[in-house]
Amino acid sequence: MKRKHATPEQIIAKLRKAEELEAQGMKRELVFRKLEITQGTFYRWKKQYGGLRPDQAKVLKETRKENERLKRLVADLSLDKAMLKELVEGKW
Repeated sequence: MKRKHATPEQIIAKLRKAEELEAQGMKRELVFRKLEITQGTFYRWKKQYGGLRPDQAKVLKETRKENERLKRLVADLSLDKAMLKELVEGKW
């Protein structure tokens, strides 16, 4: 089965819809079924995105992307440093 990947904006919209449905008195199991998500997904999303506005979610996504890019850059530079250190020490 192919997995669906929801955007942060879609996740926040589904969380808001879930709150509305629960406020109307719908049971949680029915809310999950209506939103086509599992219980685990709901609680994971609520933990990660609960209380965020769509614009904040966009900033969070951009920040995570930038963080990944910087981590790769640090890893590459660390590798370069280690190779140069070995070269200077004559261990080749």
